[in-house]
Parts: sequence; structure tokens; C-alpha cells
Amino acid sequence: MPIQSICVYCGSSAGKSSGLKSSAFDFGALLAKHGIRLIYGGGAVGLMGAVADGALSAGGTVVGVIPKALMDKELGHPKLHELHVVSTMHERKLKMAELADAFVSLPGGIGTLEELFETFTWKQLSFHEKPCSILNVDGFYDGLLQFLQHTVQAGYLKQDHLDDLIVESQPDRLIERLQTARHRRLDKWM
Repeated sequence: MPIQSICVYCGSSAGKSSGLKSSAFDFGALLAKHGIRLIYGGGAVGLMGAVADGALSAGGTVVGVIPKALMDKELGHPKLHELHVVSTMHERKLKMAELADAFVSLPGGIGTLEELFETFTWKQLSFHEKPCSILNVDGFYDGLLQFLQHTVQAGYLKQDHLDDLIVESQPDRLIERLQTARHRRLDKWM
């Protein structure tokens, strides 16, 4: 079954490197080029806004999910095809996961890491079989990947579970690998 929608986790900040923001924009445009619907956190700022703008600029479909508290601060993107306003961050993550066929983490901070690890944990526990991945732009995640290998060596993570995390530095190659990875939609989430 081909992947029709990808949930992208990324920073609500643009960070200090303008290259990361343009990479997020380009990744959104690439999803649109492949006919893949973007599911994301609904924001108009930072890398989140850039990935949405990229998809929209290339004619893609973009669905955002944002908590009401953030929407009230006028951080919601005004040009999306759908914007789901939910009550809590937990509802946001659950809704994004339900709508997606796969997950990609772009650069970001604590929130991005938390989303990546929660979804990756759910996969490890067989709550879903959707591919989880990292687009390692400019080596952003190199240190994290070294630490994850350390957790394997220390006996806290199995190598086959770590091998389940798709890591690529080239966006086209990442899309290829996601399309060939085993996945299925599940109706029940933790």
C-alpha cells in the first residue's frame, strides 16, 4: 500500500541556520510532487511554517493539527486545506498519528524529539507498524544517532529496533525508503 500521507515533526523555530528552513520548504514541496499529503502541527512559524508553505507552493494538500491554546496565540497557519483545533498536546499527537501513514522528523527541539520518540516507542511496542524516520539535514541528528547506538551497546535498545528507524540525509531517498517500508494503519492507539 503506497504512503499517501506523512506526518512531519519539526521545529516551531527557524533555528540559526537559514539552510534548515529552506530544506524544510523543499521537503514540503517534494511531498507535494509525490502526491503525499502533509500532516503536521498546524503552525505558521519556524520550520513548521516552512514545510507547510513548501507543500502549498507545489500544490500539495496540507492538514494541520494544533491545540487551541496555540491557535489562540494566532500561531495557526491560515492557508491550510484542513486545520484541526484540539484541546491538548496529547490529542494533537494522537490525531496526527491517526492521519499519517508514516513519520518524518526534520530538525527541531525538545518537542520534535518527544514526538519522534513517542511514535518510535509506539512502533517498538507494536501499537502501529508505520515507518518512523529522520531526515538528517546537514548532520543535525548525528549526535542523537550516536547516543542511540550507545543505548544499544548498553543493553537498553535492541539493534533490530534501532534498525527500524529509517535515517537518510537525502530527501528523495527517504521518500523511496518510506514507500517500500512495511506499514499498515491501525485503528487503536495508546
